[in-house]
Amino acid sequence: MSRLIHNSKFFVSRFSNIAASRNGRFLSSDSNKTTDCKDSNKVDETFKVEEAETVHAPPPPTEKLLILGGNGFVGSHVCKEAIDRGLAVASLGRSGRSSIQEPWANSVSWHQGDLLSTDSWKDSLKGVTSVISCVGGFGSNSYMYKINGTANINAIRAAAEEGVKRFVYISAADFGVVNYLLQGYYEGKRAAETELLTRYTYGGVILRPGFIYGTRRVGSMKLPLGVIGSPMEVVLQHAKPLSQVPLVGPLFTPPVNVTAVAKVAVRAATDPVFPPGIIDVHGIIRYSQQKSV
Repeated sequence: MSRLIHNSKFFVSRFSNIAASRNGRFLSSDSNKTTDCKDSNKVDETFKVEEAETVHAPPPPTEKLLILGGNGFVGSHVCKEAIDRGLAVASLGRSGRSSIQEPWANSVSWHQGDLLSTDSWKDSLKGVTSVISCVGGFGSNSYMYKINGTANINAIRAAAEEGVKRFVYISAADFGVVNYLLQGYYEGKRAAETELLTRYTYGGVILRPGFIYGTRRVGSMKLPLGVIGSPMEVVLQHAKPLSQVPLVGPLFTPPVNVTAVAKVAVRAATDPVFPPGIIDVHGIIRYSQQKSV
């Protein structure tokens, strides 16, 4: 950056000519006085120019997101949202690279690893500033606890030890009586939530959506779940009091679009002022309707 020099006659002379041509005022570099061509009054005014200092500003920090389960239904939408926002994105999954053949997928760094075996994926955390976990699954109670609970707990602990700043966990809303039918699923989810709130008091965000709809790929087929989910969301998001009814109330939890979940997850992972804690489905819908910062 160039420096401005005090009392430069050449600079003042050039400045005088420009000023005179624009508004009829003449600056005398010899006397440091201003002469008005329109009247005879002269005002003594010292012309001073301060010296500018070179400022070495550091470049803005680079955000790198690691999406756990990025090749799944929710995870792939999270990856796409992050790529669309110009972020560096990596994905970790047991199958490695996604089979999705879309342009954004080529911008993701795909890693293969098993969260139940930390040694197989811990290197994926190098340089990562935020993690978003979309890991979950169904099966026997023991399997569901292991996938929804143990796997995510391992990820949370490893991220905290590596110094990752923020961790977003996509969990699930309570569904009353359904919780008892899927005991391992919900017990695993809540165990992971507890670990996250303990390790990430100020940088942990838990999203609790209900039924997530959107176009889901099953092999070569595409299932347009929005045909059912979208109208249900419109109706049930205005029926919040019904969700307070004991036992059956949670069944009135409105569905939410997968793109809305992805948008809020990426914002929660990158916005330092996004509030930590648990965000229910109504909060997800509300945040998704806000403009990104």
